[in-house]
Amino acid sequence: MLDLTKMRSTLAGQYDLAPSMRLAEDMADTHAKMARVMPLADFARYAPYIRAINALKREKNAVILAHNYMTPDIYHGVADVVGDSLQLAIEATKVEAEIIVQGGVHFMAETSKILNPAKTVLIPDMQAGCSLAESITADGIAEMRAKYPGAPVVSYVNTTAEVKAASDICCTSSNAAQIVAAQDSDVVIMTPDQYLAQNVAREVPQKKVVWWEGSCIVHEQYTKDDINAFREMNPDTRIIAHPECPPDVVDASDFSGSTSGIIDYVTREKPSKAMLVTECSMASNISDALPEVEFTGPCNMCPYMKKITLEKILWSLHTETQAVEVDPQIAAKAKIAVERMIELSRALAK
Repeated sequence: MLDLTKMRSTLAGQYDLAPSMRLAEDMADTHAKMARVMPLADFARYAPYIRAINALKREKNAVILAHNYMTPDIYHGVADVVGDSLQLAIEATKVEAEIIVQGGVHFMAETSKILNPAKTVLIPDMQAGCSLAESITADGIAEMRAKYPGAPVVSYVNTTAEVKAASDICCTSSNAAQIVAAQDSDVVIMTPDQYLAQNVAREVPQKKVVWWEGSCIVHEQYTKDDINAFREMNPDTRIIAHPECPPDVVDASDFSGSTSGIIDYVTREKPSKAMLVTECSMASNISDALPEVEFTGPCNMCPYMKKITLEKILWSLHTETQAVEVDPQIAAKAKIAVERMIELSRALAK
């Protein structure tokens, strides 16, 4: 557990972190990427941290990989690579920097470490977990294999290294249907997201998809009744859902896709109004790049993702603490499942 008092005292003694309107104005290009969701006065609070982190990255040969659910100050201010889980996994294989800072949750940092065992991988808060990753264990994989002998196990990348190591191949929400369809078996086990599995099963009717009953605390909160009520009050709003939502929520929406798929869809279609049925920061991060789109409606916040802050990123880089380690034997097995996913995704994209 981070000692926030000690962290703040130490950082204050090393860096000028006082809010600065002058610095905010000097960093107008960075602010412009988030001006629609963050007034300049608010940005003035973050600007000193952004300056310090970017300087430390150069000094320490570090790179920040940030998920689409990071807040705009991280996403636009300090991230070197942004994307969904698949994009970050692919980019992790290309990293040349000595230090990787993961702007995301713990399983993402583990994936970066699995793919870069010789590099230092830092996560700004070890408590940044994931309800999906915590819902399944290697014993759960063994249980599913016993129920369905011979069926391949496709595990969502939102899992621990131990679960990846016990699986045959990983998937993300952007490639899950293609990965399942490519398995040489009539029965495919999917873990741990039951709703992603149910949505995939409808896309791949030639397979019998069976699943573990895990779910995402963000996406499971949305209901069909919520979507229908919102649509009745806002008939001109395009409703776009993540496939971790229950199938009836996906059915009630206009489009469903991964975080990268959602971004591509909104960028391509440019609806006048859009409601993103996913984590809150998604709309905030793409808002300024799409001024013609009014993002509206409710959203649910991931408490785990929001544990990652600029302050904690600065601390992890300054101290080079919060390093993620994975047992080499587990990492070697997990790497096979992750690399199979990446290789198959590349092959299917051709």
